[in-house]
Amino acid sequence: MSDTISLTIAKYAASTSIAGIPAEVRERARKVIFDEIACAFFARRSLAGALAARFAAQSGGLPEARILATGQRVPAASAALANGTAGHGEEVDGAHVVGGHPGASIVHAALALAERQRASGAELLNAVVLGYDVGVRIVEACGGLFSVKNRFSLNSDFLFAIGCAVAGGRLLGLDPERQCHAMALSSFSSNALCALYAEKRHISKSLCNGQFAAAGVTAALMAAAGLQGNEDIIGAPHGVLDAWGEDGQRVLATRGLGDRYAIMGANFKFLNCGYPIHAAVEAALALIAKHAIDTGEIVSVDVGMPTDTMKVVDNRAMHNICLQDMLSAALVRGGLGLRESPFPAVLSDPAYIRLRPLVTLRGDADLDHYQPNGRGATVAISTRSRPTVSMRIDHPRGHSLRGEVSWHDLAAKWRDGLPECDVDRMLEAAQGLEDLDDVGTLLDAFTTRH
Repeated sequence: MSDTISLTIAKYAASTSIAGIPAEVRERARKVIFDEIACAFFARRSLAGALAARFAAQSGGLPEARILATGQRVPAASAALANGTAGHGEEVDGAHVVGGHPGASIVHAALALAERQRASGAELLNAVVLGYDVGVRIVEACGGLFSVKNRFSLNSDFLFAIGCAVAGGRLLGLDPERQCHAMALSSFSSNALCALYAEKRHISKSLCNGQFAAAGVTAALMAAAGLQGNEDIIGAPHGVLDAWGEDGQRVLATRGLGDRYAIMGANFKFLNCGYPIHAAVEAALALIAKHAIDTGEIVSVDVGMPTDTMKVVDNRAMHNICLQDMLSAALVRGGLGLRESPFPAVLSDPAYIRLRPLVTLRGDADLDHYQPNGRGATVAISTRSRPTVSMRIDHPRGHSLRGEVSWHDLAAKWRDGLPECDVDRMLEAAQGLEDLDDVGTLLDAFTTRH
């Protein structure tokens, strides 16, 4: 009798080790871990990050893991909640080619339990790679971000809680049976209706990633304590794939485990705005520079995106996931920095007030055909006195299909974003992650200068 889908995943999870992970995958994982910790440290200042830290600190309990960028220690699940929320708080955390933000949940779930267990850097790295392998595959088997959203009005990031649970289970040394229970238990406390995108202050959009991280940590600890769930929550009738899976895609939940590493599809962000906005901003600023365009001469800015992608950022209430707001601000200010949001100050700028109504967003048939779930964009700028100029960017800077992001790129990002920190020390700790006997050493490097 063949193994169930859940047991196949659980057996794989229990067998993984750093020795079996190829060098290029370990290198990508080190960069992802470094970047996601820096994102949480950076975005503690965000409203969502600050509120989540305050809530976690009030929860009480054992001081198992730290709330990043504070001097506080809380139970592992509370740390995962606070750090996962901050991780997405400023929209600079990594995205993925299947859609969503696995790192804000998976890295911080694994990190909290690794600190609780005093795990080694190699064990943390293995757990994060595993979490991506499982969480991303489940999203793929459900058709990806837009399929889940369009069919069920759900943010597919909630499925990353399963990857969080498996990563946590590996750090706790769970056997395959208990890994199955951990996956099942994680499904009880994670969900996210896409109505959250209609909020104005980016609080619940950030909080959901922290909640998924906490759900995974809690599920792994529950399974370790002997609590149980359906032993095949992934493949069972009325289970995950029965509820949300795409027809004919069940095989994707396990295909390529140990061969195709999902973390290689992780993307890095260099702007603090929704990922679909990045290519448009990059193209528009390149056109301005190339053609020496005076923004006061602009009469229209036409942006084309894949139709599903367009819906994520079209005239949203939150400035940093609204294409029209962020692109207008970028053109007026000459770019977007990590540290200082242009909002709300730019709202009263006459140049912004004039330009904002001139930016239009539409679905692009060519992008729909070639990359329906992609993050590319076309931008056409018309002025009073010159012919229209245009540019298409298929993959924004930092995208995994554009080429490897270097440590130099990440260092420059965080020297800009965290000037109060010793970024060189942070880099050294992350690059030597596999040699660390205790992940606490890595986290000690993420502190402000005294």
